[in-house]
Amino acid sequence: MGRRRRHDADGSAGRLRPDVGRLAPPLTARGGVELDDDGLHPIAEELYAVAPEEFIAARTAARDRARAAGDRGLAKAVAALPKPTTAAWVCNLLARRRPGEVDQLLELGDLFRQAQADLSADQLRALGRQRNQVVAALAREARTVARREGHDVSSAVTEQVQSTLRAAIADPDAGAALQAGRLTTALSYSGLGPVDLSGALALPLTSGPAAAERDPAGAAGAEADAGADAADQRWEEQRRREAEERREAEEQRRRELAQARQDAEDAAQVARAAAAAADSAEQQLSGAVARCDDLQVQAARLAEELRRVERRAADAAGAVQQAERRRDAAVRRSRTAAAISDRAAERARGLADGRP
Repeated sequence: MGRRRRHDADGSAGRLRPDVGRLAPPLTARGGVELDDDGLHPIAEELYAVAPEEFIAARTAARDRARAAGDRGLAKAVAALPKPTTAAWVCNLLARRRPGEVDQLLELGDLFRQAQADLSADQLRALGRQRNQVVAALAREARTVARREGHDVSSAVTEQVQSTLRAAIADPDAGAALQAGRLTTALSYSGLGPVDLSGALALPLTSGPAAAERDPAGAAGAEADAGADAADQRWEEQRRREAEERREAEEQRRRELAQARQDAEDAAQVARAAAAAADSAEQQLSGAVARCDDLQVQAARLAEELRRVERRAADAAGAVQQAERRRDAAVRRSRTAAAISDRAAERARGLADGRP
């Protein structure tokens, strides 16, 4: 695949990257000024590692540094570096943060192409399933890595990331572009021929591992035609398999849709039963509220009657107390009168007996 180990800017062992010195020719800025490739690559490496919202400011700063150093050609080349889309930034971030997983993805692409060359249908099916699983898992990992950088990735961007990963599996040049970490747009693969890399790279790849693998000895035109025919057959077989996979996926979707509709109908029946029970409970509640209101009215009347009876009882108790006082006074007067009567009678008896 033409990959080699390189070191990151901090000196630590880095991920596998394409041999950019071999893949990219010397660059020419606007105005025909030839640039030293090594001067632009470190700047691009730095720029395509920053967040999308920081890219313009970082590019302007890098351009100004080149101008201050007197390298106007480099300054023009830096100013021409395009801002990456969100999906491209996520892919570049993935290549930097998870280089081992990207290496495994590209190794899967090697196995896939070997199986296509061998026309191994069983192996292609197994690798196709593995490809789908790896792409889905790596896309989820890309979302996680981006979220840790403070960026939530939408479903649309995730689909573009998955498209780029599938393209990297299908085409070794696309894999080298992903691994380089300097994509400007997402990649896509039509299912036939190489991946279109035009406008997708900050630094173009005019040759690469795929070309070396396809014609390592510089074969003649007849061999190229034969290889093209074999490739066409392999792509036709792949399209047939992919069509079959799509039919199976559609059938699975129809089954899932039918099951979802049945689940929805069951849920609707449960909802209707629950609604009927709620209506019945509401009616019972209304009856209970009406009875409660009636009883409260009755309780209010009885409470008023009780208050009247209590007032009458209090009045009667007051009358009893007054009658008791009058009785006690009458008893005292009666006792006093009796005492006076007794004394008068005693005196009368004494006078009758001649007592003084």
